[in-house]
Amino acid sequence: MRDRGGRRLPPVRKSLGQHFLSDRGILTRIVDALGVERNDTVVEIGSGRGNLTDILRERMPGGRLIAIEYDRALAAVLRERYAGDVHVQVVEADVLATDLGALAGDDFLLVGNVPYYITTPILFQALQRPRPRRAVYLVQREVADRLTAAAGSKEYGALSVNVQAVAKAERVFRVAPGSFNPPPKVESAVVRVTPRPDAVVQAMEEAGFRGMVQAAFGFRRKQMRRVVRELQPMSAASSEELVRSAGIDPDVRPETLTPEQFAALYRQLGAAASHDS
Repeated sequence: MRDRGGRRLPPVRKSLGQHFLSDRGILTRIVDALGVERNDTVVEIGSGRGNLTDILRERMPGGRLIAIEYDRALAAVLRERYAGDVHVQVVEADVLATDLGALAGDDFLLVGNVPYYITTPILFQALQRPRPRRAVYLVQREVADRLTAAAGSKEYGALSVNVQAVAKAERVFRVAPGSFNPPPKVESAVVRVTPRPDAVVQAMEEAGFRGMVQAAFGFRRKQMRRVVRELQPMSAASSEELVRSAGIDPDVRPETLTPEQFAALYRQLGAAASHDS
């Protein structure tokens, strides 16, 4: 198979979860969702065969496009295609080992057809500061459901809380398996993640908050009075008082708490730990 420039494309590597999107209509809708402007800096995760890269380049003639690709053969194709284009930087690297802020600066957009098997680590990495001004991902539909789930729904979990605590996540549209080559066995969706100006946790709290939320959902079938005792040793009475101090009913379970309630709980746990030390 060859690209539009006649270059021979390397074979699909299933071990890397490669499913290439070539439908120009869908690719254009992804760029529209990103809201890219002429002079933006854009980081593209998993540029692959360059189908999305080409459209991004058309939209930002004066901008800077950083194309990250792990597959050595595909990175070589991209370097050849964009040789001499000072606006495009091809980075052959594992995105999970890449400091996006160091690469792109403090003001950038992020977009990508994210490999399904490493979607969650990539999402969390992209929430590190400096965060992209806006990010658009093509992900497995189930991940999109979790990102946008409301408290109390069956899809709501640690990923929902940790993303929604610092950003607004919205599903833009679905993508059918037949739009890919090769077609995946699951449905996909495009989601947009935009940092919240009113994040419920401060920068210094984010790492601890994330760990607490993930730990709490490890006990998702337990009531909050018991969850708190699992997170931090204390008496039953102290646990009950702490949960109520956070404005939470001790009888409810973790999947019913909003990001704001988790933030209040995190601070109450921190205050209790400081008092005991």
